Amino acid sequence: MHAYRSHTCAQLNKDHVGQNVRLSGWVHRVRDHGGVLFIDLRDHYGITQVLADSDSPAFADIEKLRAEWVICIDGVVKARDASLVNPKLATGEIEVYAKGMTVLGAVEGDLPMPVFGDVDYPEETRLTYRFLDLRREKLHNNMMLRSNVVRHLRNAMWDQGFNEFQTPIITASSPEGARDFLVPSRLHPGKFYALPQAPQQFKQLIMVAGFDRYFQIAPCFRDEDPRADRSPTDFYQLDVEMSFVEQEDIFAAVQPVIQGLFEKFRPDCKTATDWPRIAYRDALLWYGSDKPDLRNPIKMQVVSDHFRGSGFAVFAKLLENEGTQIRAIPAPTGGSRKFCDRMNAFAQKEGLPGMGYIFWREAEDGSGMEAAGPLAKNIGPERTEAIRQQLGLGKGDAAFFLGGKPEQFESFAGRARNEIGRELGLAETDTFRFAWIVDFPMYEKTDEGKIDFSHNPFSMPQGGMEALNGDPLQVYAYQYDLACNGYELISGGIRNHKPEIMFKAFELAGYPASEVEKRFGGMVKAFKYGAPPHGGCAMGIDRAVMLLADEMNIREVIMFPMNQRAEDLLMGAPSEPMNEQLRELRLRVVPKDA
Repeated sequence: MHAYRSHTCAQLNKDHVGQNVRLSGWVHRVRDHGGVLFIDLRDHYGITQVLADSDSPAFADIEKLRAEWVICIDGVVKARDASLVNPKLATGEIEVYAKGMTVLGAVEGDLPMPVFGDVDYPEETRLTYRFLDLRREKLHNNMMLRSNVVRHLRNAMWDQGFNEFQTPIITASSPEGARDFLVPSRLHPGKFYALPQAPQQFKQLIMVAGFDRYFQIAPCFRDEDPRADRSPTDFYQLDVEMSFVEQEDIFAAVQPVIQGLFEKFRPDCKTATDWPRIAYRDALLWYGSDKPDLRNPIKMQVVSDHFRGSGFAVFAKLLENEGTQIRAIPAPTGGSRKFCDRMNAFAQKEGLPGMGYIFWREAEDGSGMEAAGPLAKNIGPERTEAIRQQLGLGKGDAAFFLGGKPEQFESFAGRARNEIGRELGLAETDTFRFAWIVDFPMYEKTDEGKIDFSHNPFSMPQGGMEALNGDPLQVYAYQYDLACNGYELISGGIRNHKPEIMFKAFELAGYPASEVEKRFGGMVKAFKYGAPPHGGCAMGIDRAVMLLADEMNIREVIMFPMNQRAEDLLMGAPSEPMNEQLRELRLRVVPKDA
């Protein structure tokens, strides 16, 4: 018999009754039923119940066991009494009567956190003892889901005719929207490598080299502020690039892969097959976000004309300023003062004085429907009726209003839309809805009034060189994102493969040709030797698994994540370097205020 096990803790069933077996695993829990000891023995595969009574040769040793000890059990398989069968376990019809027990790994002292049960421990403790945290069933299942997702993606990409290639981990710094992690060079004092924010330049060079369809499960490194859906240091993405393609070719190649992924791993949910294309500007207008949650049917509208010159002076005066508008958030079934007050309280928690509102109800004199609320009284029945008709609302419904320059209130409007949909129960549940967000602006104006790239700097401008000769803020890029249930799942674009257009695009963002040559010399050089039109995208694997696992925090689907301060509490990173290391690299640490 094998030194440690003849079977796993998920293999035994009634067909094994009477057989001598050997199992190894962790003591999940121990129960003492008055002279009869029961052990739930756990390994990677499942749980088997082990029992020992006073007649068992192993009884005295088993009495000493505590949770999470690693042991090896020799015993015989017995059938459970019908009344004691546990249908929740794959091995629930049997138990193993212990004849011998060997301790393979004891626990020293008390456990810093339990593995059995649903006790919620502070995240700092969980991350410090991540190896214990990972033993818990839910987290263990999340990691297995992640492993299976990666395997599925690889198989799906191969089936689509893609080939997997690896790209460097140590490379040059590249401006791709986040801070680089720099790596000092020992052989070249004073110079630094960078960990790649993405394989962006390399995958484009792969296309220039003549490989048609590339993919990679790629690690990406970005020094970013943490969020619930974003790791502050590193993440993995399904990286994709294709030659001789247009935007629709990318969509057609990616949709069956992603759709198949969600259908396979969440068969209990509906995965929408209709993936609409929504222009970036429309996404902000209708949903207040470029990653809208389409499970919520609420769509915002501009209603400025109904307030121009109206009796509601706040909005009427606001509209006299250039670039301002009034936007309405419809609230079907929200037509009560109590609900409107609740949403105003939500706005105040978000730092706003409140939201204007109108709701429609049965007239007090029974003559039909009437509009109620402070706004209705100020603008009169004709304007409120026009608003109701534009929004398609009726009795028992409401609408909320925000005004100003869109960039100042759009983000809150999006959160308010989500909150209204949630409060009123309008949003679908157990559903995944996707949308391609397209036509991103190529440039944006910074707080200092300068022109800068608003997204990926390597995207092809719509209209090519001719478009770049006009107003930069009116240029759209062949840039697209895939939104799913309020998260950005994919980002990509058709690439700029012509050197003259690339130089012009970077020039508008304040990068002279010399800087472009310095930062992207390899790619510029390659484009001068025959570059095919190409494009691609990348899907965040961590975020996709988070959605599939129905988790709200990305750390729940990463094996060894950083905490919210970008610290690895288990391994003690970041750590102070030794003086010898600094001397070898010719570096010294200088206080920030020195």
